Amino acid sequence: MARSIWNGTIAFGLIAVPIKVHSATESHTIHFHQVHESDGARIKQKRVCSKEGKEVPYKEVSMGYEVRGGEFVMLEPDEIDAAAGDRSRTIELEQFVEAEQVDPVFYDRTYYLGAGDGGEDAYRLLLDALARAERTGIGRWVFHNREYLAAVRAGDDVLVLHTMRFADELVGVEKLDISAPSRKPSKAELDMAEQLVDSLRKQFRPGSFKDTYRDRVSELIKAKAKGEEIDLPEFEEVEAPDDLMAALKASLSKSGKRGS
Repeated sequence: MARSIWNGTIAFGLIAVPIKVHSATESHTIHFHQVHESDGARIKQKRVCSKEGKEVPYKEVSMGYEVRGGEFVMLEPDEIDAAAGDRSRTIELEQFVEAEQVDPVFYDRTYYLGAGDGGEDAYRLLLDALARAERTGIGRWVFHNREYLAAVRAGDDVLVLHTMRFADELVGVEKLDISAPSRKPSKAELDMAEQLVDSLRKQFRPGSFKDTYRDRVSELIKAKAKGEEIDLPEFEEVEAPDDLMAALKASLSKSGKRGS
């Protein structure tokens, strides 16, 4: 059974809820190593002192912040932890909001929260209160030397925590090189596009989606290991249709619904 990665307390009002934090996701990404092509040996990364030109053992590595060229302020781990203050072991829920008010762009990673020792009753109280009120608690969580905005909500019989980005971490759309639409769609185009969207409407079932890219990479690795040649396909660039109405009609026909 996976161990918790952080133990602490959620506080709301004068209620303290001991919790244990568990990762809600795991990576299944295929990882590649850097290899010396001529002899097939792995490339190793070393910690080298830029002044002495020698490899430095991990126990001699400290954390430093560069204040000016080549001059660092050195900080010990407990000194960095001290910056968290009262938040080092407590997530205080400062407000409760409707989940729909939080744009998904703010969400980062997801964790499951279990009840800490002796906190089962308080945990259940918070879980049921959030579920009944249909609200999400917003607070701050200091984790791995960083403060996160955190959203705590009721999941399926478990509390769920999402780390969130602060507003100043989001890139404003006005800073992007995104061209504005040249014209508004006609009513006929919009009606037909709505028909197409409706024809593809389904109940969301996460388990029906598989990482097919990872599967294809695995097959390529197996084939390459057997000495087989890999056929590299030629990719054609997809272009926007010149005739939107014709493309909409063809799409509806393909999905089983014909537009009027």
